[in-house]
Amino acid sequence: MNMASATRAATLQRATLAVMITLTLCTACEVAVAQSTPDHDALLIQARTEQSTGRRVEALAHCQEVLAHWPNDRNAQLLAIQLLSELGGAARARELAAQLSPSLTPVEREKLQADFASHEVRWARGIPADATHPYADDDKATADIQRIADDPHAPADVRTRAQLDQLVALDQGDRAQEAISAYAQLKQQGVQLPPYVERAAADALVQQHQPREAIALYEDSIRQDPGPYPPGEVDPHISLASAYFDAGRTREALATIDKLAAGEPRWLDPPGVPSAEQDPGKVDADSTDIQLHQDAGELQSAYQRLVAMCAEAPGNADLRRQLAMTELARGWPQRAAETLKIADTLEDEHDAAANLDDADVASAMHDYAGTQAALNQAQQQAGRSGRVRDALTAWDRQRGWQFDLTHDNGWGNSPDYGDRDQETQATLASPLIDDHWRVVALARAASAALPEGHVERNRAGLGIRGYLTNLDFYVQALPAVDHYVRRTDVEAGASWAISDHWSVAADWASAGQDVPLRAQRYGITGKTFGSSVQWRASELTSARLAVYRDRFTDGNVRKGWLGDFVQRLHTGPNLTLDGGVEIGGSTNSERNRPYFNPAWDRSYALTSALQNVIYQYDDRTWSERFDVAVGRYTERNYATGWMASARYGQIFQVHAGLRLGWGVSWHWQPYDGRHEQRVVLDVSLHWGE
Repeated sequence: MNMASATRAATLQRATLAVMITLTLCTACEVAVAQSTPDHDALLIQARTEQSTGRRVEALAHCQEVLAHWPNDRNAQLLAIQLLSELGGAARARELAAQLSPSLTPVEREKLQADFASHEVRWARGIPADATHPYADDDKATADIQRIADDPHAPADVRTRAQLDQLVALDQGDRAQEAISAYAQLKQQGVQLPPYVERAAADALVQQHQPREAIALYEDSIRQDPGPYPPGEVDPHISLASAYFDAGRTREALATIDKLAAGEPRWLDPPGVPSAEQDPGKVDADSTDIQLHQDAGELQSAYQRLVAMCAEAPGNADLRRQLAMTELARGWPQRAAETLKIADTLEDEHDAAANLDDADVASAMHDYAGTQAALNQAQQQAGRSGRVRDALTAWDRQRGWQFDLTHDNGWGNSPDYGDRDQETQATLASPLIDDHWRVVALARAASAALPEGHVERNRAGLGIRGYLTNLDFYVQALPAVDHYVRRTDVEAGASWAISDHWSVAADWASAGQDVPLRAQRYGITGKTFGSSVQWRASELTSARLAVYRDRFTDGNVRKGWLGDFVQRLHTGPNLTLDGGVEIGGSTNSERNRPYFNPAWDRSYALTSALQNVIYQYDDRTWSERFDVAVGRYTERNYATGWMASARYGQIFQVHAGLRLGWGVSWHWQPYDGRHEQRVVLDVSLHWGE
């Protein structure tokens, strides 16, 4: 091969290589172009797959990619509208639907409207747009859903879904009775309720004081949806525990809420957040746990836990308010009022629940004008709420008519009461007048079968009771209606809560019922005066000292004192045991009077009291109490002897505002060196609050 041939061959090779490179580049460009163009069908398939698995945000992203290349693709438009509606953007979905051409079919429009109405219910959970009309948003959502449920042209599944959403909206709007009616209708139709609807129906049943029926729904909703539950949604175990408690299933209630509170993590550590965040579910569980233990009588432990939680979260107004209510339950209304003031500084809005707390504290301190003002505000904010309605009903009972009846029947050989005695007292108090006054009608009847014959002391009259902050007082006149002592008994007294721990009281009578019945037989009466001071640390510890001075018309002057100390020994759910000591003594200036009048005596006794709740269901309770005292009694010129007493009694609250009680007691004590004993059967009735 010569040089020319070699050159031509090299040139040909270079040309061939250039063509091959060009062809390769062209092919690569075509592939790149093909790869840059999205696959329409694949994207839609992927979007629908993501939707079916609940990944709606990812599905919507695929739809947007399709619409970016094919803006008029109807399938992608319809799917995007549906996804927006399911994600809560129902308003935007409706705007896009209005721009479609051709427009949606009637069935598609009904489904979209149903989505919008469902989201209206969720939006209404927030702060109302108009505070003067707190239920406006809920009522609008309910009305919109009602139109869909009643539309005969809507598909059956859309109408059923609307009925379910309507039940939720009714419960959320505090229309509990209507929600229960909707539940009964769905149940009659054989509709299987999803968990969120079961919980709404159960909540309505609880508001209507039907906890047994609510329990079954809460339990079934948990079986269907055992959790975990999304942030912002209350764990149904909390509501279930409260329903257990209202139904009297205290042990199950406490076991349920204890388990939930122990299992919730105290802190959350979301990805990307540098510092830990407090778990709101843990706070809700702990708060309810404390409340139920408090309602079961375990006040001290509830208080200690709330103090610790408030120290950990000092800016939580709800915890502060719960602490205030625990302080009130422990007998510290003035401290509770101060704690509520602190809570007021921590919250932006004073809601109905806060006003109800204010009303409870004001009522405990006899500030009835403040009670009424707080309840009026709560009614304006949430007048249809079950808790608000219950509080208003309780207030109507408290400020309304009050009736009390007590009756004692005794048998024995007591020196003051003879072989048999009885005493009855009836009191009728008028409704509250001008937030400070009540007019009272009283009647008392007492009699005894003494060895020297029958004796009676019967009086009836009128009085007035007054109430100021932390102070109550009374004045009443009761003319005699028997023939033994024709003397009108004028009585007056007052009680003043100086602080949460100290209180004083005093009572005076011109012909008091403390004068022995045996003295009445001989035409003897007297002026009586008694006063007391009490120190009360809490429900656990208290001490009291009382002194009295009675001046009888026969010239005898009796002076006496009585002190006691009580300490809680055990507290359990609905069970308490107290122990204590009681000491006292008296002197009489005259001897040989025809009634019990030792010249000098002293006594001491160890005391105990056991209280237990036998039965509870909603506002019906049945409780029992057993008291025992054993000690020694000393009388001048006579030997010291043992004394003892015991009483067993029960109280049955038929419903809020009506309470019945009964008890039987036995007393055994020496007098003039000889033991006397007496058995007493007592009954009581209270109607009012």
